[in-house]
Amino acid sequence: MENKNEVAKKRSLPSLKNINFARLKKLKAVQFVSKFMIYFVLICIGYVFLSPIFEMLAKSIMNEADLIDPSITWIAKNVTFENFNNAIKQLDVPSSLINSIWFSALLAVGQTFVSATTGFALSRYTFKGRNIWYIMLILAFILPVPLLTIPRVMMFTDLNTYTGINLMNSIWPQFFMALLGQGTYSTMLILIFYNFFNMIPKSLDEAAMIDGAGSFRVFYHVAIRLSLSTILVVFLFSFVFNWNETYSTSIFLRDAVDLLPGNLAAFDNGAATGGANALNEAQRMSAILISIAPLLVLYLFVQRQFIQGIENTGITGE
Repeated sequence: MENKNEVAKKRSLPSLKNINFARLKKLKAVQFVSKFMIYFVLICIGYVFLSPIFEMLAKSIMNEADLIDPSITWIAKNVTFENFNNAIKQLDVPSSLINSIWFSALLAVGQTFVSATTGFALSRYTFKGRNIWYIMLILAFILPVPLLTIPRVMMFTDLNTYTGINLMNSIWPQFFMALLGQGTYSTMLILIFYNFFNMIPKSLDEAAMIDGAGSFRVFYHVAIRLSLSTILVVFLFSFVFNWNETYSTSIFLRDAVDLLPGNLAAFDNGAATGGANALNEAQRMSAILISIAPLLVLYLFVQRQFIQGIENTGITGE
């Protein structure tokens, strides 16, 4: 019996003569070339995104001599942080930073709430004109913001004429637009909730209704409880969108609230440096880094939850 087992094992093992080493080498070469091409493309794409940041970092720590020296492009000979000090003073960082945080968070809360309710209604209910509203959402996403700004300004101006309440030059126009689903990229946020709620089994809603739950309880105990990670993703998206939105803010809010991204306009005309273009460019790079630093810090704290929230949108479902 032992001899028969040994013979069977020997037969099952591939013979060295039957192995095509040339074919194995060819497969390894193809795999190496494919991996090399993939990494090459990823490095090129990463360079496109990271190159502006590296350039900002390089110029923000250069002094006047390095800025006017044509032989210096990336590495500064005389490192200085005076540009950051001047940018902090010009941006009025302590005050403008706090204002930017609460203003963006307020709009993000309103947008997240409206996006969740609207996405749930489109996902769970069938009503007359539902397809029309869905098409209007797509159109609102396609239309550029400047095209919609003039009608919105006219609407708030007419409201001031009829009621005597002046909402311009305050936070209320953007806050009302956020609550009415017309905030910055609200359409995209609504579609995120809509797609996520579509993946939640409707049998959970039916089970809750059998137990006596109404529409609001189903929305809270089923939809909201299962979409906490999605809520975090939408809130972060909305916070970043409203933080970087300077076009609508400059029209509706104007100078009512001192915001950090809005103060970057002071570096466009050389006012911060008395018209010295080279030095103004260095301080502008420093100011931009300061303005995006809070977003980077926020992402560092919530990156794990943020990534999990994006992944979970494709896990739940029947």
